[in-house]
Amino acid sequence: MEPPELTPGPLGMRPWRDDDVDALFAAQQDPVARLWSGTGGVSSRADAVALLATLRTDADRASWAVVDGATGELLGSVSVHSIDPRQGDAQIGYWTAPPARGRGVAPTAVDAACRWAFDALPVERIELCHAVENAASARVAEKAGFTYEGRLRRSFRYGDGVKHDELLWARLDDDPAPSLPG
Repeated sequence: MEPPELTPGPLGMRPWRDDDVDALFAAQQDPVARLWSGTGGVSSRADAVALLATLRTDADRASWAVVDGATGELLGSVSVHSIDPRQGDAQIGYWTAPPARGRGVAPTAVDAACRWAFDALPVERIELCHAVENAASARVAEKAGFTYEGRLRRSFRYGDGVKHDELLWARLDDDPAPSLPG
């Protein structure tokens, strides 16, 4: 599904384009992105082309390229995925390029994607999971208005090939929206 363009604060969120392939490939060479990816990251330009196709064409996914609103530089990605209209549920995933980390990019983009999903889709609950060891994702979840719900034991195989325990967070459509700067 192709999502609309969003402009949360100084960020731009737009649908992915074919000309994003080189920036996507470069960002996915980062060791942190590769570790916390379910696939181990993107190891070739062909992999980046395939990932772009998935981000753009999955029927149960709305994915945005997160860019600097002034320069257009790719800062990251956010996707509302596994959208289940019958249950009213979805999941959210995201990553940020190294230069964007620690600047509030991920919480702002995740919050904007959740607000859009709650307004535009038959969704009332969005889940966010991350490896226990990924403390940065815990900070993103908390800042983006998610509530910690529990620990899932050996629930997901990450880029290191190991099944990690994950922390489960959720945001409901009637939860108070977070107060984010910008």
